[in-house]
Amino acid sequence: MSALIHPKTITVDGLSVRYAEGGQDGPDAILMSPWPESVYAFEPAWPHLAAAAHLVAIDPPGFGGSDYRQTLMNPKAMGHFILNVADALGLDNPHIVGPDIGTSSVLFAAAADQNRFRSIVVGSGGAAVPLDVTGVLKEWVEAPDLEPYRQIGGRKIVEIALGTIAGYTPSNEIREDYMRCYEGDRFADTIPYAQSYREYLPELAKLLPGVQTPVRIVAGADDQVVPGSNAEFLRERLPNAQVDLIAGAGHFCWEEKPAEYAALLTSWWDRANAASKRPNQPTREQGA
Repeated sequence: MSALIHPKTITVDGLSVRYAEGGQDGPDAILMSPWPESVYAFEPAWPHLAAAAHLVAIDPPGFGGSDYRQTLMNPKAMGHFILNVADALGLDNPHIVGPDIGTSSVLFAAAADQNRFRSIVVGSGGAAVPLDVTGVLKEWVEAPDLEPYRQIGGRKIVEIALGTIAGYTPSNEIREDYMRCYEGDRFADTIPYAQSYREYLPELAKLLPGVQTPVRIVAGADDQVVPGSNAEFLRERLPNAQVDLIAGAGHFCWEEKPAEYAALLTSWWDRANAASKRPNQPTREQGA
């Protein structure tokens, strides 16, 4: 499958969760898989990221190779589950990266446990209120009936989605993993997560001013499904945030421009690591 990423599983709250570890000793960094991909989405950026941290890539429940649970198909519930996974893996004060669907769930997690994360990177995910998404994502969010997607089947839908990645083609093995993870009804079963944005993003918006953790919002400048308005919405409300749009990248910026994407992550991690070592900046372990 991959010379770099070797998935394994852990049981959390009765669900099998697929994850992969790599990198060096040092600060932990959680990488939440984007939709409709899996932990392998980080393969192009993995060598750059692994030089800077101990990486733990995670397929959220219902996505990638992790078990599905209907009650977790909204970002608030998923955010709380992220904290449970971090507990189960012994990740006390990690950096966390949540592109795409991870944008809202990671921010819900950060709002629920203010001192948990050393730094946050999100982006390429719906965040604005009112909801501002376009293209096929808008069609999924507004779909009154999921049956047509069940009829098409997840493999075909994922195949079409992968065809929109500019300048990068996953290996046949990784491509097959993506399609296998969402085959049959599985993709249709995950659409309610995005549909729940209309209910949960207004709640998240009220919580954003209280998130003190530094947040870098990274997205492709040419994203055709999640407009830049979502990044600006977050920047205006988060007290310690900045936006970086990667030139020449579309929605799948972590694969289309992996070196640039990784550089933004690792520089953010370096900044947060330095801040955690300054006097009068207690760590979570010290009771911050």
